[in-house]
Amino acid sequence: MPVIPRNKVLANPVLRRRGIYILPNLFTTAALFGGFFAIVQAMNGRFEIAAVAIFIAMVLDGIDGRVARLTHTQSAFGAEYDSLSDMVSFGVAPALVAYEWALKGMGKLGWIAAFIYCAGAALRLARFNTQIEEGGKLHDKRFFQGMPSPAAAALIAGLVWVMIDYGWRGDEARWYVCILTIFAGLTMVSNIRYYAGKDINLRRSVPFIFIAGIALFFALVSSYPPGVLFALFLGYALSGYVFSAWSWLSRHKRT
Repeated sequence: MPVIPRNKVLANPVLRRRGIYILPNLFTTAALFGGFFAIVQAMNGRFEIAAVAIFIAMVLDGIDGRVARLTHTQSAFGAEYDSLSDMVSFGVAPALVAYEWALKGMGKLGWIAAFIYCAGAALRLARFNTQIEEGGKLHDKRFFQGMPSPAAAALIAGLVWVMIDYGWRGDEARWYVCILTIFAGLTMVSNIRYYAGKDINLRRSVPFIFIAGIALFFALVSSYPPGVLFALFLGYALSGYVFSAWSWLSRHKRT
């Protein structure tokens, strides 16, 4: 077998060793750790901490993509790594938290509900990745097809968090958790459209009232985090159905 000289290897871009961008993948790794930490805490019976860890992972997951676009450090490796991180943080972790806290005592129905959510997250991520083929862009950047997995995870984690905060035990809330877990799993693989927010330009100047609204939002969340966050993501989960019903009625009025 012929030996390729070292100077030839360095000159050939195909044979050159490829690197990865540190900054966006650092946030992705932190999001992955949040999901892993949530799993560990759920196994140790600390479900409130597990729910908070899922929310932190969601925030970090939202940052990594923005950072990659703003710094022009997008890569195929980063996209694949982000998808695998999402599966752990927003697929496996919420399903395990829901199962360990409330669904375990329901027998087969409990683990089936958790699996429906986990499979829904996997299918949602796989469909999203296959849709990014034509020029690396979705057909309509303004909307997601199906509820995004971070929002579904926040819905499950928010319910667990708010019920624990109100003093509910897992066996008392199991039917609520079961129904919401199945709902979230099926909605992720549905064709219902959800607003993506990707048309928001962070580099563009905005009115002062917009900054004041952000400050008000943080003040509202800090007043009662579990309740406000759960209500926020429950509203987002229902918004897709409301938008779909409104679109259906509008089309039938024209005919």
